[in-house]
Amino acid sequence: MIRVSSSLYRGAILTAMLAVAFVAGCAKKPAAAPPTPAPPPPPAPRPTVSLQASPTSVNKGDSSTLSWTSTDATQLTISPDVGAVTAQGSTKVSPSDSTTYTITASGPGGSADSSVRVTVAAPPPPPPPQPTGPTDEELFRTNVHDVFFDFNKADIRTDAHDGLAQSAEFLRSHPQFKVTIEGHCDERGSTEYNLVLGDRRAAAVKNYLVQLGISADRLNTVSYGKEKPFCTESNEACWQRNRVGHPVRAQ
Repeated sequence: MIRVSSSLYRGAILTAMLAVAFVAGCAKKPAAAPPTPAPPPPPAPRPTVSLQASPTSVNKGDSSTLSWTSTDATQLTISPDVGAVTAQGSTKVSPSDSTTYTITASGPGGSADSSVRVTVAAPPPPPPPQPTGPTDEELFRTNVHDVFFDFNKADIRTDAHDGLAQSAEFLRSHPQFKVTIEGHCDERGSTEYNLVLGDRRAAAVKNYLVQLGISADRLNTVSYGKEKPFCTESNEACWQRNRVGHPVRAQ
C-alpha cells in the first residue's frame, strides 16, 4: 500500500514539473520587430527662371534693359556677353545687331532657361545732301554769255561787248574754269563754207576774251558750222539764234 502511494507521488511530481515547463515555454516573449526605415527626403525642386527685355526693339547705338527673376537656383548666367548674375536683377545691353539673350538657371533640382530677342533696327538712310548754292555748271551758264553775229559775218558786234565783259569778269574770278567756244552758223550756205565761218566766229570770241585778260590756254575753239543748230525753223529769228559763238564749260 505504501509502495503504490510512493509511485503515485513521484508521477504527480513529474507531471507537475512538465506542466510548469510547458507553461514557462508558452509564456516566452516574441522577438521585437526591426524599426521602420525613415522615408527618403523629397527631391530638390527644379529651378524656374524668366527673362524680359524693355524695349525689345532699339535703334543701333541705343540700349535695352534685361530683367529676370528665378527660384531654386544656385547659379545663373546670361549669354551672350553678360555672364554670371544674381537670382534676380536687371542690366543694360547695347547690341550692335539683333541678338537673342538666354538666361540659364541651375541648382540641385536641375536647370531651366528663358530667352528674349532684342531687335536692332537698321539706321535710316542719311538724308540727301541739301544744295548749298548753284552748281558750277549753273554759275557758268548764268555768267558766261553767247555772242551773236550778223549774216555771213564774224565781227564782234557792239551789243556783245557788255556780255563779253561780264564773261571775262566771271572767268577771272573763277580760274578753275576752262572754256570751249563753239562756232555756229545758220542753214544757208554750204557745209564747208559754214565750217570755216563757224571757226572764224569762235576765234573772234576767243580773241576778244584774251584782250580782256583771260589766258589763251583756258580757251579752246571748235566749229560746228550749220550741223548743230539751236533752232530748225527757216526764218530770220531762228537763223539769228544759230549765228552764234557759244561758250561751254570744258570738262
